[in-house]
Amino acid sequence: MNEQGSFPIASQRPRGADTATTIALIQRTLEDGKAEDIVDIDLAGKTTIADRMIIASGASQRQVQALVDRVLRALRDAGRKVIGIEGQSQGDWVLVDLGDVIVHVFRPQVRERYNLEKMWSVALPAPMEAHA
Repeated sequence: MNEQGSFPIASQRPRGADTATTIALIQRTLEDGKAEDIVDIDLAGKTTIADRMIIASGASQRQVQALVDRVLRALRDAGRKVIGIEGQSQGDWVLVDLGDVIVHVFRPQVRERYNLEKMWSVALPAPMEAHA
C-alpha cells in the first residue's frame, strides 16, 4: 500500500531491469542472512498487485525480524522505496511491499499454514466464453 492507504496503480510501479536488480538484491540479502527455502514467484498475468513475489523462512521470530531488517537496509541503501510493511513487530509473518515486488518472510509453521506457493502457482482457469 502507498501513503494514501491504497495499492499502487500498475503504471506507477517500477518495471524491467529495476525489478530484476531488486529481486537479485533481496535474494542475496536473504541468503546472506541464512534464510531458508527462498522462492521467487512470477505473478505476471496472475494479479496486478505485483510482478514478483519472494517468499523465505526464518527459523524463529527473531530471525524473521532480523532478515526483514537486513532486506529493508539493503533496499534503502539501493535507493528503493518501500510502500508498506506488515507484521514486523510480531515476527511470525512479515510482508514488505515494494509495488513491483512483494516479500514475505515467515516462520516455517506459519508459512506451511498459509502455503502461498501453492496458491500463486496454480494455473488460472481459462476465461469463460460468453453465451449468446
